[in-house]
Amino acid sequence: MNFTKSIAAVVFSGLMFVGCKEKTAETSESVSAEAEAPKVKKEIAAANIQTASFKVEGMTCAIGCAKTIEQELSVLEGVQKATVDFDKKLATVTFDKTVQSPESLTKIVQATGDGKTYKVSNIKS
Repeated sequence: MNFTKSIAAVVFSGLMFVGCKEKTAETSESVSAEAEAPKVKKEIAAANIQTASFKVEGMTCAIGCAKTIEQELSVLEGVQKATVDFDKKLATVTFDKTVQSPESLTKIVQATGDGKTYKVSNIKS
C-alpha cells in the first residue's frame, strides 16, 4: 500500500513539475516579448500641444494614488507628459488637442480606481 502511494506521489509530482514548467515558459516568453517592444509615442506637432491642469480630490497617498493616476494618464494616446503632485492635489497634463481634451482626461481620472474615489475640479487649460 505504501509502495503504491509513493509511486502515485512521484507521478503526481512529475506531472506538476512538467505542467508548471510549460506554464512558466509561456509566461516568460510573453513577458520578454512585451519588454522587447516598448510602446513608442507619436510626436505631437507644436501647434497641437495643449496643457491642462486640474485639482484631484480623494488621493490618500503619493505612491499609490498619485502615481496610479499619473500612469493612467501617461499611457493615453496623445498624452505627451502627465504629472500628479500629491501635496498640491494638482494634475498637469501636456497632450495633443486633436486626440484628447481636458474633459476626456478628467473622465479618465475619475474612472481610475473604483470610479468614485477621485473627484476632479478647477480645470484650467
